[in-house]
Amino acid sequence: MMAFIGGLCIQGRDRASSSLSSRSVRRSVEVTEKPVSVSLVPLGCPKNTVDAEVMLGDLEQQGISVLDDESSADVIIVNTCGFIEDAKRESIEAILAAAELKQGSTTKGIVVTGCLAQRYASQLAEELPEVDAVVGFEGYKSLGEKVRKIALNGKKKSRSTVEVGKATVPFRPEWGRRRLAPRHTAYMRVAEGCDHACSFCAIPSFRGKFRSKPWDQVVEEARLLAAKGAVELNLIAEDTNQYGIDFKEDNRRLSDLLYELADIEGIQWIRLLYCYPSYFTDELIDAIANIDKVVKYIDIPLQHISDPVLKRMNRPGAKHTKRLLNRLRDRIPEVEFRSTFITGFPGETQRDHEELVNFVKDFRFHRGGFFTYSEEDGTPAAVLDRQIPEEIKTARRDELTSIQQDIQAEFAEEKIGKVIDVLVDRIEDGRAVGRARFDAPEIDCIVHLLQDIPPGLVVKARVVESDLFDLLADANPQVVNGDYV
Repeated sequence: MMAFIGGLCIQGRDRASSSLSSRSVRRSVEVTEKPVSVSLVPLGCPKNTVDAEVMLGDLEQQGISVLDDESSADVIIVNTCGFIEDAKRESIEAILAAAELKQGSTTKGIVVTGCLAQRYASQLAEELPEVDAVVGFEGYKSLGEKVRKIALNGKKKSRSTVEVGKATVPFRPEWGRRRLAPRHTAYMRVAEGCDHACSFCAIPSFRGKFRSKPWDQVVEEARLLAAKGAVELNLIAEDTNQYGIDFKEDNRRLSDLLYELADIEGIQWIRLLYCYPSYFTDELIDAIANIDKVVKYIDIPLQHISDPVLKRMNRPGAKHTKRLLNRLRDRIPEVEFRSTFITGFPGETQRDHEELVNFVKDFRFHRGGFFTYSEEDGTPAAVLDRQIPEEIKTARRDELTSIQQDIQAEFAEEKIGKVIDVLVDRIEDGRAVGRARFDAPEIDCIVHLLQDIPPGLVVKARVVESDLFDLLADANPQVVNGDYV
């Protein structure tokens, strides 16, 4: 059988290559009664992770058990990503793997949630009859009822239930999250949706318009996370630094929020992710520079630097971008940048590519990611002329990735002999593994410590060795005249 979902051709559905075990929730919950149980497959970005944690917290509060073993669960929830082609393919593979389990285990049903569900609900229900329910964002509030109904129905097959609703869904408190990550680090969503009109991006069509999470909800969530052991808050949104712009009679913005969060006992690091290259006010820059708990790390996806490409992308021009980056470096001398770029955007010439190559070499981003352009349904870029062949997209991406790896290796070597702060994330082979202030969870590099130190602690460590991505450090630095050496 052949199916098309979001432009993907799905064949060989009896040969799903995904393994749910490697991605499903990793913690069991002991319960005295187990009327209904679920296992969740979390896919996609940190915003999707927060959605998954909120869903699981809601289900637990309704008496539904959350299991780490998907083959033992009554219902498998696949929380999908629908951003680019690779993410859609991974989501489809996870659904097909769940369908295989449904055929031969105690699993009674499959629920598909997330961005793919919001974006392609009808196609999913039609082309994947093994799926019992496709639930968009607005349907999360009644997810427990759907799970119970599917579990009670057993494997009796009826037509897939589809509940999508609006993309622009009002915020509900996200306080009761069931954490999927270690408790000492947390993603905290401060806004949802996007009002920008980047020609390559479909997010506004399924995540809705930009809206800030109410101030009190954000602060209370941060306090609860800290009370449960969080020492690092990673602020996320489609456009994080726009926070507060839609508050009608409230002049508080992201800069004010940073001061408020920094006052919370237990929080040691606050990190800004997903900052659009606009809305960097003087107040925000001062807050980043002056608040010690705000790490001097800014994730600012730029996508390109050539003006002809940026114009077709409907993004800010190169002059604005370069002026902003230089302004940030002038005001925050120790700042370290992460950015992402798209190669092979429609109409990108060799000259455009070389301009991006030279920019990456000259500016020297501390961390960077490069992705080939993905043609997305319903976006203006999908119908632009001069589409680039895949082999050229890939070659350009690989060239930039190699350049960035060399830059990161040089930065790593420069750290040797320096004392850095390290947040311990886990223990591997009897030694602590963590991250420095200049590395975000999951996407950046790590620090291997010589010592066995409990996760969740922030320690001073002297870097003794480096390689392309990671550092080796000694958490027993010497103190000379009051300074670590």
